[in-house]
Amino acid sequence: MVVTSNLNGDLGSFERVQRSLHALHEKYCACTEGKVASYIPELSNADPNWFGIALADVEGRVIELGDTTVEFTIQSVSKPLVFGAALDVVGREQVLKWIGVEPSGDAFNSIHLQKGERPHNAMINPGAIMATSLIPGRTAKEKCDYLLNLFSEAAGRQLSICEKTYRSESETGHRNRAIAYLLRNLDLLGQDVDEVLEAYFRQCSVLITARDLAMMGATLANMGTNPVHGKQVLEIDSVRDVLSVMFTCGMYDFAGEWAFRVGMPAKSGVSGGLLTVVNRQFGLGVFSPPLDAMGNSVRGIRLCAEFSDENGLHAFHFTNFGSRFWEATWGT
Repeated sequence: MVVTSNLNGDLGSFERVQRSLHALHEKYCACTEGKVASYIPELSNADPNWFGIALADVEGRVIELGDTTVEFTIQSVSKPLVFGAALDVVGREQVLKWIGVEPSGDAFNSIHLQKGERPHNAMINPGAIMATSLIPGRTAKEKCDYLLNLFSEAAGRQLSICEKTYRSESETGHRNRAIAYLLRNLDLLGQDVDEVLEAYFRQCSVLITARDLAMMGATLANMGTNPVHGKQVLEIDSVRDVLSVMFTCGMYDFAGEWAFRVGMPAKSGVSGGLLTVVNRQFGLGVFSPPLDAMGNSVRGIRLCAEFSDENGLHAFHFTNFGSRFWEATWGT
């Protein structure tokens, strides 16, 4: 277990949070359910035993357990940040002309659009590709440079791209190409389809760790400001919209069950990453590659569900008093 802090004050009940996460990590290390993703060939090389947990609060304090230094590609966990960037760049009104905010009920890579011929939301592939097209830059490199800088600021360190995964995604991403050309056929994608797709494949291939996920979550929890370096990464209004869509759409076609049982905004990715946010309190990052049938980390879902229950973190739980709960827990 690793604990770090940028504060010198009394951490109070901080140890209780450590013990809770430590017990859950030990408990779910024994879980062998799920399968590592293989539809992107490079992802199949992941070790199914990797299991890391990191929690970062809005003061910048961090708890780490297990494989938190193992790098993996961000995949669909990039989608909330890209959606937020699109909102910042072109504004909410314009974004909603091209991307909806309704759960789809379909698989994340479904070639299916909402009535009115726009993607259902930005947390599944059609909406995510559309959001990438709204990012500044005409070329894939320009868009990718913009997003890589954004992701790095949210994580609090300079990130990089896994070229092997990028090539693997680009060579096998035929379904995403079909989605992009459907959007182009409907005049939703006004830019070069190949440039948008290459930016999307690169965006999904950014290397991160469980600690990076936690800090990205803490940035969202902290109203868009990274709690360590203090830079505003996303605008407050955009963060509100991002967290809203994460809550209702972030877990693929398990989103309703997640909202019902766990009750926190979240986004999963097929590399095994899971990002969870409790507004004004903390971000929780879990990395465990074995996935369930819907593409979510098996260990990640079970750990987050139990952690939420133990601490009354469901958005509508009677013990969740927002920042007052966190102040009492952490002794600030």
